[in-house]
Order: sequence, then C-alpha cells, then structure tokens
Amino acid sequence: MSSSTLNRLAPTQVELEIPITAEELAAAEERAFRKLSKNVKLPGFRAGKVPRKIFEQTYGSNAITSQAMEDIVPEVYAKAVREHDLDPVDRPKMELVPVEDGQPPKLKALVDVRPEIDLGDYKGIEVEREPVDISEEDVERSIQSLAKERATLVPVDRPAQLGDVVTMDYEGKIDGVPFEGGTAQGQMTELDENRFIPGFASGIAGMSAGETKDVEAVFPQDYPQEDLAGKTAIFTVTVHDVKSLELPAIDDEFAKSISENETLEALRADVRKRLETIADSRARRGIGNAVMEKLLETRDFPLPDVMVEREIDHMISDAAGNAARTGVSFEDYLKEAGKSEDELRSEYRADAQTRVKGTLLIEAIAKAENINATPADVAEELAALARQYGQPVDRIRKALGNNVLSLMDGIVRNKTLDFLIDNAKIVDKKK
Repeated sequence: MSSSTLNRLAPTQVELEIPITAEELAAAEERAFRKLSKNVKLPGFRAGKVPRKIFEQTYGSNAITSQAMEDIVPEVYAKAVREHDLDPVDRPKMELVPVEDGQPPKLKALVDVRPEIDLGDYKGIEVEREPVDISEEDVERSIQSLAKERATLVPVDRPAQLGDVVTMDYEGKIDGVPFEGGTAQGQMTELDENRFIPGFASGIAGMSAGETKDVEAVFPQDYPQEDLAGKTAIFTVTVHDVKSLELPAIDDEFAKSISENETLEALRADVRKRLETIADSRARRGIGNAVMEKLLETRDFPLPDVMVEREIDHMISDAAGNAARTGVSFEDYLKEAGKSEDELRSEYRADAQTRVKGTLLIEAIAKAENINATPADVAEELAALARQYGQPVDRIRKALGNNVLSLMDGIVRNKTLDFLIDNAKIVDKKK
C-alpha cells in the first residue's frame, strides 16, 4: 500500500489522505462478491455458486463496489493511524475523493487526536497533608452515634427540645408561594439544627403536641438548589407528638451488644482505629487532589474540542438526571434557573475543560509508566461491585456489558493517582 499523507490542521486535528491501490480494491471486491453471493439463488446455479459476471449482470457492479468500500475503509484507515502513530479521540469524518475514471479511489479522513503533552517531571510534586489527629471528643461522638442508633423513643408531655423526635406536618412558602420539596405530612424527624436549614429545627423547639406555628428559616447562599439559595422561607408547622430519645447505658454490655469487643475500652480503641483509617483515606484523597491541581496549574496544552463538548454533554445529562430525581423536567429546571441550555453549556465549559485536561494528563502519565488494568484488577473490582449490590459476579459482568471498558479506565485512573501520591513529596501542614 502507498503511504498516506498527513496534514495537521490544528494541534488536535489532522487530515489524512489515504490512497487505495488497485490491488487492495480488487481483493476487497472479491471478498465482497463472495459475501454477497453466498445466499443468492439464480436459476441454474446452486446457492453461493453464481459466477461473478452473472451476479453483476443481475444485480449490477455497484453493489460489490459499495460492499468492498465498506470493508476496506476501516482497514486502510487503521493502517494510516498506525503509520503516523496517531491517538484518535473520536470517530473520523471520512469522504471518498473524486478521481478520474479508471483510477483507484482515495480516502480523506478528518481525525481529532490527543495533543502532544510535555509531562516534565511529575514525580516528587510537593504537597501539604492535613495531620491526622483523632481526639477523645471524636471517639466519644462516634460512641454516642452508635448508642443513638439503638435508642428507644419515649413519649413526653412537654414542649419539644432540640434532640427530640417529633411527628409533624409542614408547608414551606417563599414570598407566599409553595416550593418544590417544602411540604410534608406526618413526617417523623429528629430536631437537629445541623440537619436542616438554619432556623427550622430551633424554630420548632418549644412547640407542644397539637400546636401550629409559622417558623422562619433561611436557605444558605451555597444551597445546591440555586432557585432557593439565600432565600427566606416561612414554614407552617403542626406538631402531632413529641418523643425523647432514650439512649442505652454505654458500658461493657453495650460494647458486647454492638460489636465483637468484650469491653467498652476495647470498643473505644476499635472506634479510634476506624476513625483514623477514615481520616487517613480522606488525607490521601486530599493529597491526590493537590497533586492534580499542581499538575493542572503547571502544564499547558491544547484540548480537543470534541472531548470538551462530550464532557459538557455528560454534565448536561447529569443535571437533567438530578432534576428528574426531584420530579422536575429539564425544561422546568432551566426555567427555574432562568437560563437556556446554551447558557448552561457556556457555564459548564470551564469545568469541562479542567476535567478533560485532567483526564489527558492521567492518560499520558499512565502510558509513560505503563500502568494498565490487569485481569486481576478487573476481577477485584467486579467482586467489590458484587458485594456492594449483593449480586453474583457473573450478573454484574453481564449488566456492565461494554461499560467494562469504562470500569477499566477507572481502574487505570485510580492506579495512576496512587502512583502520583506514592511518588509525591508530602509535607505535614502546620496546625
């Protein structure tokens, strides 16, 4: 085959011109004829035994040529990609170049490719780590939470206090208009100020069973629902009953009842160890984020537009999915936000670019370090998913289908992040 020619149109886009030789086309046409004639039945010939000349007289030669081009195009394109050591990020846009009669066709392919990235030295990146310091108060708080899970509810004949559990109805309004998610009937909930928007739980404290009252509460400025953020709501609350949480005695018997520990002290040590493991994991995630931030700050390279647009598509899809889970259509979500889809896409662009840049960096480092998802890695991940969902591994694998490739990408990403963390220069942050 003659060599293809490459024309770089942009840092992340090239055009390939790929000649198809007469020999390649003839071989492809012969294969196409055999494929097409396999089940053809014509008078006087057995199935699959029709001569090519008779086939062309009956069905025309264009059918063979079309099938041949369908077969040969992916083959010659793949050869050209290997020849120029390209790393495509999307399917090519291809067209046949018109040629003179009797001349073999040429293929023109527009290909979006990964950029060339100068990684530099990505080992030894200096980052600060939050010191892991589990206090006695942290341990005690966890013990209290364990006790609260086994608490009993005792009806009380007094006004509600913070920490009590009340059964109530409420309807919330902003400027006199009810809002999505602001109404409930017969809801049982613990009055914990940290669980609700400021003012809600403390406003109910002091109410007695059978009492109705208007409670004012303010949504935080960073509230996830942008249409509610920073706004003041008036909740009409009716309390039906008040119960106090009666915690079990926190002693050796309690430790035995909730764990394999024989004493309360052993339980405290167990809880401390668990909290330290969680804190270590959180600190490690923080190191990984800090390493990626430094990589993103210090490396600059062009991003393929197609990858950025695809990431924006995913973000739009996530937003639509989140809206649907709250019972709101995407159109209504946009109306509430006062934005068009194009405006939302424009808002998402910077984040999408950062995500794509991070993905390309991770991929380039994984390639440089020969980090792959091994069969053992995939088996371990499938086993973890099987445990998580309580399903056999085979069913998980079948449910994933082609998404196993995404699973493998996730494994490579995590292994590469672990590599970067293990090779970072970590300095403990001063208190």
